[in-house]
Amino acid sequence: MTRSLIVTADDLGLSPGVNAAVAAGYDRGIVTATSLLAVGRAFDDAAQVLRERPGLEVGAHLALVGEDPPLLDASQIPTLVDAHGAFPLSYRTVVARALAGRLDPDDVRRELSAQLDRVLSLGLPVTHVDTHQHTHLWPAVAAVVVDLARQAGVPAVRLTTSHAHSVVGLGVRTLARPLRRRAGWAGLVGTADYAGLDEAGSMDAARFAATLRSAARRGAMSLEINAHPGTADEAALSRFEWGYHWAQEKEMLLDPATRALVEECGYRLSGFSDLTG
Repeated sequence: MTRSLIVTADDLGLSPGVNAAVAAGYDRGIVTATSLLAVGRAFDDAAQVLRERPGLEVGAHLALVGEDPPLLDASQIPTLVDAHGAFPLSYRTVVARALAGRLDPDDVRRELSAQLDRVLSLGLPVTHVDTHQHTHLWPAVAAVVVDLARQAGVPAVRLTTSHAHSVVGLGVRTLARPLRRRAGWAGLVGTADYAGLDEAGSMDAARFAATLRSAARRGAMSLEINAHPGTADEAALSRFEWGYHWAQEKEMLLDPATRALVEECGYRLSGFSDLTG
């Protein structure tokens, strides 16, 4: 029995090299979807990549964290930024603010609405939404993300989870269950299984093979795997201290052996649009 696999390349718009790697992953590899970062410095270049590839599904990669600035002025979203108007660098800060009651859902809505509107303004079909560092796992953010997607007619949301046997993995799975329920109540779809959080920045050929084989054993009929391809030694990525192996992920996506493995494990490459078909 053939199962569906969506391979999403995240962070389109982050840099020209990331954009080129995503394009190559679609043109010559197994990438079927990408998630566009509205706050990314290379957004305009990313838009051109998408216009030249109408078959590449595009989603909105909504951000409350990261090195790039928000779209709105700090005075409009005071609980999302620091004194310099910058986002925090980690999801941990977002969670800490939420736990302390210092994260205003209205601020979240204003900023993420502006970001989604920027992606929608390209006039391309937007098939899904997800978030930078998976902040939509947190209930207050999930409520906004799901509602914005529903209002905009975006049919799918990334249903992030973890398969790691760790405290973090347990926490992610605990948050993933209400996210899935919330999406379902709103009429949004998502894949039955997901991988990519545990492997973020390290999805080389060996890790992809282990991840896909593990998912095949779990037997879910639909699966999203997200990756972070980029270009080796790109200067524009030097400001990120994430430790990501961008070029190795690109190589994995382009490797003919990876495509053969997808078929060997009983998967068919597909997109989010297939979830609603």
